[in-house]
Amino acid sequence: MPRPEFSCSVSVSPKPERSQPEAGAHAFAYTVTIRNSGDAPAQLIGRQWIITDATGRIEEVRGLGVVGKQPLLQPGESFEYTSWLRLPTPNGTMHGRFYCMTDEAMPFETIVGEFSLALASTLH
Repeated sequence: MPRPEFSCSVSVSPKPERSQPEAGAHAFAYTVTIRNSGDAPAQLIGRQWIITDATGRIEEVRGLGVVGKQPLLQPGESFEYTSWLRLPTPNGTMHGRFYCMTDEAMPFETIVGEFSLALASTLH
């Protein structure tokens, strides 16, 4: 039976033009590439992100789609989007999942492993 399989990669970059360090606001852009590496079409329906700052404070973000879209990916197709966030600390982590649906209305999830949000000046 054909089945979709989504894989993800993430790249992060600091956004100093959107940061206000003196006010405890450190901005980061993250670009996610989602690829249907399976052999059946599927749609990304929603997402969940768990964001942890350097003090251990956790914020959860859930919503429909990504950047206002719910892309339908055929086998071999990719979708890339960029979003951004602000942390009260100069570093932290983020991980999450995408909620997806096959063209036969079977739900599945794609896990996005933890990745770092860090300003180069805070790395040792």
